[in-house]
Amino acid sequence: MEQLRSKEKLRDWVGQQKQQGLRIGLVPTMGALHAGHLSLIREARQHADVVLVTLFVNPTQFAPNEDLDSYPRTWEADVAACESEGAAALFAPEVNDMYEGDASVTLIEDRLSRGLCGRSRPTHFSGVLTIVLKLFNLSQPDVAVFGEKDAQQIRLIRRMVRDLDVPVRIVGAPIIREADGLAMSSRNRRLSPESRQEALRIVESLRLAETALAGGERDPAQLRQLVHTHLERASRGTVDYVELVDDESLEPLNSAIEGPALLAVALLFPEARLIDNLRLLPDS
Repeated sequence: MEQLRSKEKLRDWVGQQKQQGLRIGLVPTMGALHAGHLSLIREARQHADVVLVTLFVNPTQFAPNEDLDSYPRTWEADVAACESEGAAALFAPEVNDMYEGDASVTLIEDRLSRGLCGRSRPTHFSGVLTIVLKLFNLSQPDVAVFGEKDAQQIRLIRRMVRDLDVPVRIVGAPIIREADGLAMSSRNRRLSPESRQEALRIVESLRLAETALAGGERDPAQLRQLVHTHLERASRGTVDYVELVDDESLEPLNSAIEGPALLAVALLFPEARLIDNLRLLPDS
């Protein structure tokens, strides 16, 4: 596996793959890789000839009061994991290589990003979309794979690709969970034992809503309240949001659920902020 530490090295590598007629699959990450990330690499291999993993803790998607400095960094383990999953190359640039000191152009989306995580992190998705578009421009992938745990993010990226005519196919990969159901996240490792146990309320609350839906409940307010009440019982966690929205537009649902919906939650612990979601299909 080639390790590419500059944009110039990446461009050279991309050119070599294109000359050979190879399809490139891109897996953007911020490192601290876990089994969920590795599933993205495996998914990309199903759609491309070579897989490029990027490892970049992107400062522009962190607000000043967020956890940029404490975000876990596990370089040697990440390299070994990428190699074990058959990635062809790993792109891991420095911040000053990705952003000029006087960089002044960013990407803004003003519809899908207004709610959910965008409400409490208003600058986050501008940073996400800007870096993803830069990575697309640099690596010229045929396909890019993102995890469905970041449900709002993948919908924003799909909208960006559609609206800006970016020639890349976006593939979503299923949420990978721990044995007890907690959605895998690089931030999980920062939880205290007490917070880690209480974090299970997240997946428990989603399952409560799924059971209620299967039992005939279609009122979004009732489902939201069911989830919120269960999450509030976490003594170490604070509810950031519980939202039930249209699966495509991400607009809040205020009438009986008739089509695919997205139930999304965020819970704040002293050590980390965790998110999770569940697609609700009332006809299934």
